[in-house]
Order: sequence, then C-alpha cells, then structure tokens
Amino acid sequence: MTDVKIKIMGELENKFIYKTPSPKGIRTHQQLSELFIHLAEWVLKLVPAGREQSLALTKLEEAKFWASAGVARNEETR
Repeated sequence: MTDVKIKIMGELENKFIYKTPSPKGIRTHQQLSELFIHLAEWVLKLVPAGREQSLALTKLEEAKFWASAGVARNEETR
C-alpha cells in the first residue's frame, strides 16, 4: 500500500470509527449541547414559526453535528 493510501485509510477511520470520548471530550460535548439548546430556545422565542424558523433550527442541528464531530475526531478530546 502506498503512503497516500495509508494516509487516506487513516483519515477514513478517523471519520467513520466510533471513538469513546475522554473526560475532557465528554465535558466539551456537554458544553456544546447546552449552548446549542440555549440558542435553539432563543430561535424559537424570537423567530416566528415558519420555514425560516425551521431552517434556522435545522442549521443549528447541523452546526452541532459538525462541532461534535470536530471534538470526537480530535486526539485531545477522545
């Protein structure tokens, strides 16, 4: 296997294999969850119900997903 393929395989494993979070990672995930819930509550309070509110909440969910993935994939927090 070439060095490039080995690197790509490592990147794929980092993206798709479950990693048990470290205590620091658990705290970080909890903090992110609390912040995103708080922001979502404000969206529900301030943005009238409708497509825009729904999209804003969907984008928050997406942002939370990527933030959590960043924590999970980082060696310091897993």
